[in-house]
Amino acid sequence: MRLLLTWLINAVALCAVPYLMDSVHVDSFGTALVAALILGLVNTLIRPILILLTLPVTVLTLGLFIFVVNGLLFWFVASFVKGFYVAGFMSAMGGAILYSIVSWALSTLILDKEK
Repeated sequence: MRLLLTWLINAVALCAVPYLMDSVHVDSFGTALVAALILGLVNTLIRPILILLTLPVTVLTLGLFIFVVNGLLFWFVASFVKGFYVAGFMSAMGGAILYSIVSWALSTLILDKEK
């Protein structure tokens, strides 16, 4: 049940990003559900491999390169999901940051009340 709630929270967070940025667009809540699912899978399966491969650059930039990795994955998912558009790489980085912040805030508000 908690996994489904987290998925819904992430979809709502993805729907909120276009209201904060004009360069990110989500057509519908169904599109946001699909994109949130794929983002979750990509962050679970591909992100750890990319983090490991880019570890030297991440250390040299004091961890700031992780924002680039997050932006690339956000942009990558947007290129596959119809109805989820990101204007460019910088928009993807900003969208990924906003998506993380909104998702974290909603998770904190909703999931902490369950405990």
